[in-house]
Amino acid sequence: MSETRKTMTYAGAALLLLTLAFLTAPRHITPDAFLDRGEAFFPEFTDPNIATTLEVIEFDEETAAARPFKVTFNENKWTIPSHHNYPADGKERLAKTAAGVIDIKKDDFRSNNVADHEAFSVLDPLDQTVTTLKGRGKRVTIKGDSGQILADLIIGNKLEGRANLRFVRLPDQKRVYVSRIDIDISTKFEDWIDRALLQVNQRDIEQMTLKDYSINERTGTINQRDVVILDRDQDSWKANRMSSTQEVDSTKIDNLLRAIEELSIVGVRPKPAGLSRNLSRTEGGAGMSQADLLSLQGKGYYFTRDANLVSNEGELEIRSSQGVLYTLRFGEILYGTGDAVTAGTDSGNEEEEQERGPGENRYLFITASFDPNRFPEPAGPNNEDFLNKPEDDWSDTDRQNKELQDQHDEWLRKVEEARELSDQLNTRFADWYYVISSSSFDKVHLKRSDLVKKKDSPD
Repeated sequence: MSETRKTMTYAGAALLLLTLAFLTAPRHITPDAFLDRGEAFFPEFTDPNIATTLEVIEFDEETAAARPFKVTFNENKWTIPSHHNYPADGKERLAKTAAGVIDIKKDDFRSNNVADHEAFSVLDPLDQTVTTLKGRGKRVTIKGDSGQILADLIIGNKLEGRANLRFVRLPDQKRVYVSRIDIDISTKFEDWIDRALLQVNQRDIEQMTLKDYSINERTGTINQRDVVILDRDQDSWKANRMSSTQEVDSTKIDNLLRAIEELSIVGVRPKPAGLSRNLSRTEGGAGMSQADLLSLQGKGYYFTRDANLVSNEGELEIRSSQGVLYTLRFGEILYGTGDAVTAGTDSGNEEEEQERGPGENRYLFITASFDPNRFPEPAGPNNEDFLNKPEDDWSDTDRQNKELQDQHDEWLRKVEEARELSDQLNTRFADWYYVISSSSFDKVHLKRSDLVKKKDSPD
């Protein structure tokens, strides 16, 4: 073989080796599983204000059942369907929650293996084909008008040692991601309602009446132990039947006023249809259905022989400067925690609810009415001759009549506002038995000995 041919052979072999080396050399390849890293889960969902429904499904391992919570906008009002369609204060909170969901990204890929779902707690809480009770995640669904699904995902465990990072999965996919979640997707009933139950400012409270009594449920008679009437006297308070050596404890009365203003609920039960209407138009339960009477009695409320509605644990009446008389009737004890308190059992069996311990709560029945005593009618003008005269021609009598007319008109305005407010409040309270915690009950259910003390000795 000539030198030239040898050289060409070696050169060809070298070129072949170089080509093979290039073709077989390792290259940086991005796996398909990581191609969507950093993308939004729901890129078409960009406006949080179009969200009209939030549904959160959690799994209760004790009962082996899904536990739903739902807030929705329907018929021009926000309600909580999972809690008997109780009115929700939901627009702002839902928009904030929706904005947080929009911001959730596929920050990192973690697994494509279905076997990992339980360990990451991203099993669908609604999946009945899965037998395990462990590893169920929180399924969050946001919808717009007409039920359009805007977002739907399952949120699992936190990453150990990594703040705000959680495992996340789409319900129809097996891939699991790691995502930063900076929102509190609350399913607490109290987080979605107007916490100002009575909507009264403590500075507007002018009188409180504590009716301390008990009921003989068999005979319908009342054991009236005491009636404590507390009246505001500028910056202090006076109580009825106080001796010259006693005074109202200012600290205790301030605590009571604060408790009334901040009174909040932990649950609700709907009254039977028409019960509130029947209560307002019947005498002592006459004409009410047996179901209505049983509903009242099951919550601790009874009609006496003299046609008064009374309650197991007495009453608290509150009169405000706005002309509203609130009546709070304290009913039966309700034991339980969680949904057993906030919404009740699906069975609707009160005895069953009473057995679901250990928490102790109390039924509360609230009514509001116009208090005419707050606005005594002033004298009107003796005549209205001034209406037909130029002001320059008015006599002293005309001016006096004009002043009386203005005072009477102001009285009419205040009465109209008070009636309107009391009607609004009564409509707010009409359809519901409320449930308050034992701590709230203890703060507003007081006796004379809790509020009246011996006067401090002068220095």
